[in-house]
Amino acid sequence: MTLRNALKSAIAAILMLGAAGLATQAKADAVDDITKAGAINVGIFSDFPPFSSASADMSIKGYDIDVAQAIADALKVKLNLVSVTGQNRIPYLTDKRVDILMSVGYSKEREQVIDFAAAYAPYYIAVIGPKATAVKGKEDLADKSIAVNRGTLEDTSLSEAAPSSADIRRFDNYNSVIQAFISGQTQLMVVGNDVGAQVLAKQDALQPEQKFQLLTSPSHIGLNKNEDRLKKAVNDAVAKMLADGKLDESSKAWLKTPLNPDNLKD
Repeated sequence: MTLRNALKSAIAAILMLGAAGLATQAKADAVDDITKAGAINVGIFSDFPPFSSASADMSIKGYDIDVAQAIADALKVKLNLVSVTGQNRIPYLTDKRVDILMSVGYSKEREQVIDFAAAYAPYYIAVIGPKATAVKGKEDLADKSIAVNRGTLEDTSLSEAAPSSADIRRFDNYNSVIQAFISGQTQLMVVGNDVGAQVLAKQDALQPEQKFQLLTSPSHIGLNKNEDRLKKAVNDAVAKMLADGKLDESSKAWLKTPLNPDNLKD
């Protein structure tokens, strides 16, 4: 073999090895990385009851944590919770500091940047009132006093739905809304199911209940684009929880109401 031919053969071998390395790298995805690390990094809001918040033993628990643990179990890896904020969580995901994000509302703007697994958690705005108060629909809000947080989506939804004779009383924060309702200043209140769950759990004497929903916008699990294997694994884990009743159990435990599958539809 001449020197020229030897060099050609050596270069060809190097190129083949490089191509093989690139092909292997191209096939690697988030599931491979998670499996190799032995853990899945899940972005959560650390103070977002009843979806995720510190318990008496200071561990983070809630609806989101139940679902995140089920996903980790399905992948046979450890669950690693990462506290995020509304401002940094998308960058955390795209920078791969987390593998998935919990409690992400779908929007066309977000879809330009990240992907969405199937909806897993209900988020809705509901009218809440004492069991003794008969309210079944928006027409029954006529002549009722209703507490709501000023300038929020709840306020907008209530204003659009309520008859003109409804007495809408606007407050500057959720604590004031809740206090007005439980003290009898208003007959009803309008809040998201996250806030409502706290009231439903603690006011036995008042026997509050959800009367009807004004708006439904379920929460999704966010992940990076082109991670089809991870998306399937997440969707399969959530589907299993839905099928075996585990998601309903989490809803009863944390949201204080049975899971309505219709609330998982966008």
